[in-house]
Amino acid sequence: MQDAFPPPEMGEPYLLTPGPLTTAIEVKRAMLRDWGSWDGDFRAMTADLRKRLLAMAGADDDWDCVPLQGSGSYAVEAMLGSFVPRDGKVLVLANGAYGQRVAQSLRYLGRAHEVIDKGDYLPPRGAEVAAALAADTSITHVVAIHCETSSGILNPVEEIAEAVAQAGRKLLIDSMSGFGALPLDVRDIEVEAFVSSANKCIEGVPGFGFVIARRSVLEAAEGNSHSLALDLHAQWAYMEKTGQWRYTPPTHTVAAFLAALDLHEAEGGRAGRLARYEGNRDTMVAGMRELGFETLLSDRWLSPVIVTFFCPADPAFSFARFYDLMKDKGFIIYPGKLTVVDSFRIGCIGRMDAPVMRRVVEAARDSLTDMGVASAAPPEEALAERARLAA
Repeated sequence: MQDAFPPPEMGEPYLLTPGPLTTAIEVKRAMLRDWGSWDGDFRAMTADLRKRLLAMAGADDDWDCVPLQGSGSYAVEAMLGSFVPRDGKVLVLANGAYGQRVAQSLRYLGRAHEVIDKGDYLPPRGAEVAAALAADTSITHVVAIHCETSSGILNPVEEIAEAVAQAGRKLLIDSMSGFGALPLDVRDIEVEAFVSSANKCIEGVPGFGFVIARRSVLEAAEGNSHSLALDLHAQWAYMEKTGQWRYTPPTHTVAAFLAALDLHEAEGGRAGRLARYEGNRDTMVAGMRELGFETLLSDRWLSPVIVTFFCPADPAFSFARFYDLMKDKGFIIYPGKLTVVDSFRIGCIGRMDAPVMRRVVEAARDSLTDMGVASAAPPEEALAERARLAA
């Protein structure tokens, strides 16, 4: 059990973040060997990685997987720059920082776009997507965020995909914090491509993202990209020809990821991983609410990836002090990313289980006591704003 869920007394705090996150000892050990990037053994590792990710997505021979060096944002920008032609137009569905980052990327890329901005509390819904597409026939692509981790909201990608398909447009999904746990099967959802990352729900370490796309989309992407390094068509074509990455690959990250895939499969695949994350969320949210904390979102939209809480109104509460106290107790939490109210976030993913989450709640309780906080209740205006925007 200690190997699976390393306790903080080993000198390694739990990372209650949306990634990087706490990894298994088997994942760490996989990085102790050096690999030659052109060697046949490493080419076999890359091929195995691609094959297993396609199987996880329910993809057949009409699809392919393209890993790309860098963080998840590199893969998102690569997807946008490679798959949206320069004369295309994108409808961005935003309800947090990562939807806004997509819009920012499109501005850098010089791609025309419109934004449906739902704020921090609500998801974009299929009906409003359909209305926007009917009103603007020049829109060629829609980009949706699977799980918006700035708020922790789980977006309804199935109904969004249905609206996009009915309108005859193309859907791209940022599933950075979702794939591997949240349902995303290309047999069940009409999508052109989606991206995710090594260091999220599959519980690897940072170093690469990956794009799962229709082969026809990859073939049509030649010449679209604004960037040499982020050209998905070129990366895919080179991998198909040589089995190698075009430029220096994150060899140790790939080795760690394959170990993480082994653990993912042993846990029962996506369904098993999701069940543990949901148990983490439910245990932690129930305990935090007993302490008086309030979640930003209603239960309907709470993801099993990360949960946002309002900061207490009590003047004795300081997030910086709360963060330090939680870290001293072995838990690294995440600051909020909202513009309207003060908040913080606690992640549910990584090599953790419900007993660990109970310890998180105990640490939060003790930290409030250490600060002299009498009540964890948020400001009344924060609750009023939540009610107004959710109405």
